[in-house]
Formats: sequence, C-alpha cells, structure tokens
Amino acid sequence: MPKIDRMLVGEALVGEGNEVAHIDLIMGPRGTPAEEAFARTLCDQKEGVNALLAVLEPNLMVKPATVMFNKVTIKNARQATQMFGPAQRAVAMAVADCVAEGVIPVDEADDIFICVGVFIHWEAQDDAKIQQYNYEATKLAIERAVNGYPPAAKVVALKDRTRHPFQAG
Repeated sequence: MPKIDRMLVGEALVGEGNEVAHIDLIMGPRGTPAEEAFARTLCDQKEGVNALLAVLEPNLMVKPATVMFNKVTIKNARQATQMFGPAQRAVAMAVADCVAEGVIPVDEADDIFICVGVFIHWEAQDDAKIQQYNYEATKLAIERAVNGYPPAAKVVALKDRTRHPFQAG
C-alpha cells in the first residue's frame, strides 16, 4: 500500500526579516485534486502570478514533479530572479532530500504531484537566506503533510492560546 495515497496539505514558516519563508503546499498521487491543481497551476499563467517547475538545474526537474507559484505579486526583476533562482533551487533540493531520506518513498515519486506556494517579500535582499529559509520551510511542510501534522486535537487544544504574528490587536 502506498505511503502517500491521498491529497495532503502542509505549511511552514521559517526565518525572519524580509527573507522569511512561508510555504503552503498540497501533494498527492495521480487521480487526486493535487494532480489537477498541478496541471492548472502550471498552465494558468497570469500577469504577476507565475508558475514554474522546481528544477535542481536546467533540464533536471525534481521528482516528484513539483510546481511553484508566487503568493505575492512579482513586481520587479529582482523578485523574479529570486523566485527563479534561490527559491527554485531551495524547493527542488527540499523535495529531492525528502525522497532521499524516505519521507517520500522513491518508488512513489513518479506518481506524486506537489504544488508549492512561495512567499518572497518585495524588499528581500539576501539570496542566501531566501534559499536557506525556503529549503527549510519546504522540507518541513512536506514532512508535516506526510505525517498529518498538526493533528486536529492539537489545533483544538491550542487555538485559544495562539498568537498570529500579523493578527489584529
């Protein structure tokens, strides 16, 4: 029986300052909404919202097939370069490492699709931090998705004691 047999959802926030990484992702095997979302994301380009495959280097797409999309409108060449450079490398390496470490079984990798929402702040400057934080956040989001974290009981237990960094008041 496959380890990843349905659509999964993961999230992680890593880092600080303008280079902070906030990853939202879905993943799942062929025949799930994750496959459809992958195809739609890759093929439905709009001004300011772009999708790209996660590649380890040109001509070497990562497996599972992974599409990235920006969560903040790309407004300048620097932001675009950060998405198509350090963020792309980070996401691809995180996916590849999850396969190498067995988080995603290698024998399932050809049949899984991953969609990764990437946040790059419009004032981010440090490409090394962008790459490191996005690597860590993507890897953590995949691990959380595969492990079903957080469980619903934890969310209910903590909901009244949490504080969102951008909440009102």
